[in-house]
Amino acid sequence: MPGSTGVLTPGLTSFKRSVRTHLLRRVVETFKVTDISRLIERVQQIGQQLISAQPRELSIGNIVRRVLGVIREEVEEDREGETSGYSDAGTDSRPQTPREQDSRAPDYSALSQRSLTSIPLRHGEMDSILEEIGDGRPQRPPLLTSHTSYAVTNTAPTVTSMFSLLSHPPRSNVPSPTATPGSQSPGIHLSLSSQALANAGAVKDLKAEVVEGIQEILEELNQADDQIAGYALEHIHSNEVILTHTSSVTVQKFLLKAAAKRKFTVVHAEAYPNNHEATHASVIGKTKGESGNDLGSEVFQKTLTAAGVTVVLVPDSAVFALMSRVNKVILDTHAVLVNGDIVAAAGAKAIAKAAKLHCTPVVVLSGVYKLSPVYPFDPDALMENGDPSKVISYEDGDFVDKVEIENPLFDYVPVELVSLYITNL
Repeated sequence: MPGSTGVLTPGLTSFKRSVRTHLLRRVVETFKVTDISRLIERVQQIGQQLISAQPRELSIGNIVRRVLGVIREEVEEDREGETSGYSDAGTDSRPQTPREQDSRAPDYSALSQRSLTSIPLRHGEMDSILEEIGDGRPQRPPLLTSHTSYAVTNTAPTVTSMFSLLSHPPRSNVPSPTATPGSQSPGIHLSLSSQALANAGAVKDLKAEVVEGIQEILEELNQADDQIAGYALEHIHSNEVILTHTSSVTVQKFLLKAAAKRKFTVVHAEAYPNNHEATHASVIGKTKGESGNDLGSEVFQKTLTAAGVTVVLVPDSAVFALMSRVNKVILDTHAVLVNGDIVAAAGAKAIAKAAKLHCTPVVVLSGVYKLSPVYPFDPDALMENGDPSKVISYEDGDFVDKVEIENPLFDYVPVELVSLYITNL
């Protein structure tokens, strides 16, 4: 109905996903710790509990891994910042004036005058010349000539290869008591960084950066459907017949975005018995009872029919008969596995097979948070059965006792049946 609103039940999935991310952010905010490794262990423990509670909700593991990645990334950036800060402490980064450059530049006139004469240098005379020039130049070992001895002396290091010319220590091996942090060895850099990380103030600042990174993940989750909908005009054209399945928020926003500039027809399978009530509500624009959850962006201001789209609601059994008239199939997904196979709502596999037989392209909409690293060694382990009373009521007790009833919630769709994936990136 024009002007009416409709709450889509599948929006609860994204709502719960945001709740889990808020929970992880709350864990980071309230966990008092002086060592960042304990915070990582705590997030891992909470993540394991969330995954164990719903092992077939693969996006939970993805979000937990992203939160852990944010923590480790902030630790690495903080460690690199500490190391670069110590290395820059002993150097003067201020640009030099021409007068300072002239005063600091070594005087090579004495060396050039000596080199013009043919008088050979006596033993120890090179050291005196270098002292006259000054220590402003970087020290390097002398070149080996036919007159140079191969014996190891205290003033010149042994040249092992051309690759180690820049790695030799200065002539004085005794460290200066007033040496700056920038002149220390790399090993001391790491120890200083670890000590700085253990500081309570540094961990507090690092925790604030981690919370900010988790907040960016939350914003990405809330904007994923809108970002996917931004590609709608590139894939939906005028006068097309689009077939979709379930009352997916992602698909609904995708179609509404295209309906702003395109005129097309939508054939909507009702997804019986698990999602047919929500599908009817999304089509006619009425809510299915009162809901105590604030879905926010999942509350649509208008339906497809109010946007000028012709919607035909059909039972699942009529999909194969209508597929010859369909130009494109658009499906939502529950998870995208590492090999490209998808886990979608029950009935998606039958639709994809019918589209494959009629050479109709199948477009799958999925946010990047649904891309899972799980490989389907056992696809049946990823499936889940729902309430069998939605298929056969318990009131038919005589019939229920004689049959075994299964109500699958998901279908496993191979990658061969999918033509295109659209994400929010």
